[in-house]
Amino acid sequence: MMPVILAEKPSQAKAYAAAFPKGQKKEGYLTIPSCPAFPEGAVLTWGVGHLIELKSPAEYETSWKGWSLNQLPMLPQTFEFRPSQKTKKQFHIVRRLLQQAETIIIATDCDREGENIAQSIIQQAGVSHKPQQRLWINSLEQEEVRKGFERLQPGEAFHSLYAEAQARQISDWVVGMNASRLYTLLLKKKGLNHVFSVGRVQTPTLKLIYDRQQEIETFVPEPYFEIKADFQTEAGSYEGKTKERYRTHENAGNVLAEHGIGTEEEGVVQDVDVKEKRIKPPMLHSLSTLQTLANKKYKFSPSKTLEIVQSLYDEPLKLVTYPRTDTQHITNNEYHYLKQNVEAYQQVTGDVFQAEEPRARKRFVDNNKVKEHHAIIPTKKIPTEAALQKLRPEQNKIYMEVVKSVLAVFHQDYIYEETVVTTNVKGLSFFSKGKVDKQQGWKTLFKSTDVHSKQKLPQLPSLTEDMAAMASVYINREMTKPPKPYTEGNLINMMKTCGQTVEDDEEAKRALKEVEGLGTEATRSSIIKTLIRQEYIKVQKNVVHVTKKGEILCRAVEGSLLSKPEMTAKWELFLRKIGEGEAEKKTFIDNTAAFTKKLVNTADDEVEKLDIPTEGLPEPRRSKGKQKSTEPIARCPTCKKGNIVLRKNFYGCTEYNNGCRQTFNRTILGKTVTKAHIRALCEKGKTPMIKGFKGKRTFDAALVWKNGKTEFLFSTLHDK
Repeated sequence: MMPVILAEKPSQAKAYAAAFPKGQKKEGYLTIPSCPAFPEGAVLTWGVGHLIELKSPAEYETSWKGWSLNQLPMLPQTFEFRPSQKTKKQFHIVRRLLQQAETIIIATDCDREGENIAQSIIQQAGVSHKPQQRLWINSLEQEEVRKGFERLQPGEAFHSLYAEAQARQISDWVVGMNASRLYTLLLKKKGLNHVFSVGRVQTPTLKLIYDRQQEIETFVPEPYFEIKADFQTEAGSYEGKTKERYRTHENAGNVLAEHGIGTEEEGVVQDVDVKEKRIKPPMLHSLSTLQTLANKKYKFSPSKTLEIVQSLYDEPLKLVTYPRTDTQHITNNEYHYLKQNVEAYQQVTGDVFQAEEPRARKRFVDNNKVKEHHAIIPTKKIPTEAALQKLRPEQNKIYMEVVKSVLAVFHQDYIYEETVVTTNVKGLSFFSKGKVDKQQGWKTLFKSTDVHSKQKLPQLPSLTEDMAAMASVYINREMTKPPKPYTEGNLINMMKTCGQTVEDDEEAKRALKEVEGLGTEATRSSIIKTLIRQEYIKVQKNVVHVTKKGEILCRAVEGSLLSKPEMTAKWELFLRKIGEGEAEKKTFIDNTAAFTKKLVNTADDEVEKLDIPTEGLPEPRRSKGKQKSTEPIARCPTCKKGNIVLRKNFYGCTEYNNGCRQTFNRTILGKTVTKAHIRALCEKGKTPMIKGFKGKRTFDAALVWKNGKTEFLFSTLHDK
């Protein structure tokens, strides 16, 4: 019987098939005729990403279908999987083929998620007892595909990756399902009818963004003072300043007085220190560095960059190697073919230079630093001019960045002279720094918009020691500046390096550094996308802002382990040990269950303490065609029997058919009346002050309920 090859998705299967004699396409699979790699031929089939998923809560317990605090935590005795409803047809095809096979060749992506996809299908198909082999390649070029299938590895060598991925999948289900219901229901008791999605990685990520925003909003600028001077010499003019900063103008003035320095003084060039400095080419790209660069240079979101580079990797383009990589190194094998193709890559980008053997090759080529995948580099496939023109503009930009990162490796160093001048004015030293470019080297590849440049230094005149310098001395006032808000590109780096912000916990700091922060190369962009989709953050002109909804969740989880990235890091360390075969999946899942139980027992008290204003929070979105009109908001203040519920365009009593005609407008003078407002009207008789009613002039007022009618209250002594 022919072996069955299991690919992750149709495009991947198509790329594999292109490396072999043309086979026959069937429904959901194709056949590969006899060839050196498969003397008896082979069957090639595929998933569509995840064909198998964890069961929903209601599939374990029917009572878990509804959301209730009394049902938490939801912890099944055994976690069960089932075929996804959306891809059930393809699963049945794959299952039939696997059941007929003698040998299974796993050819999904070469990482733990790819292993999870394959093994989940194999387990669900009931064929885990069959012999397995593993394809492990980083390129979809035909030559690399053929070589990979000729040197297949034992399948069992990768089973620990499956255990790690499944432990993560189950723990994310436990935390996500329970914590999301927990905080949604607790915040509902506070008058909020939104669904609050909570996750093991997304929530601490949100909290870090919120903390930065709070730091900016509460920042109080403070003045500081510097002593500066404008110098005039026979060689030209330049600026200088002392090294110290002073808290007050008086402190700086005292220093000048101590030296007897006025506004116009004679000085002398005391020292001219010139040093040659070299900057080696930047490292090759991992996914995160490429995402950061593309956001800074082209304003692409991280998820957009991933989509672009994935399309360059997939069939039919196959122009770059595997994109979801966290390393910036390559092995000797990749270096060999890159070196052979340097001239061809130069023709692609139009950058012609004399290629050199790179200095410090270990900086780029290190077999020990390449585990599952190497850095993102171009493949051996050299596109023609016509092929380049067919690329989408964004594909062309990302491809050029990948190619130029490789060309930079073979280019000369960037060399400049840095000059530090010390000018003495009556015993007080002023310092000036400048530079002169000597060799542009690899920087010529990025000369149009060089995002690799740091702060530019000024050009200094040709100064010599003992040269006279007339000084115009002054005290300059500056203000401290708040931290900069995050851009989408910054978020990727923030998630990777968040351990640097941890204080007083060296173990947590080490853990975050070892696992490279929050999330993985493959998941960080999707986490950011989830935060946007859940309306926790919004991106305006590439700057990230936390929404009112996001602020509320951050306040609710404040102090809990869910808000701390160090907890996620310690979990990731344990998961990594599972992947290395040094820890058990069951232990991790049991620990996750214990954490969830504790969270359910303690969160109520913490949320109850919060004073959460609902003003400015938008109405929750509902799915089209599923808008509920029977969810009770408050007891009707008129009939005392029915409940006030949201109808299509107004709020009304459920006892309408029995004669109660109590209604409330949903919009009053351009302002939406929220459910929280209605609850306050029915239960307290009035709302907090509402800003922005639009009459002849815009005004603020509370709403009060009197004798079945809603009226304005303009008093400033309303209840908060």
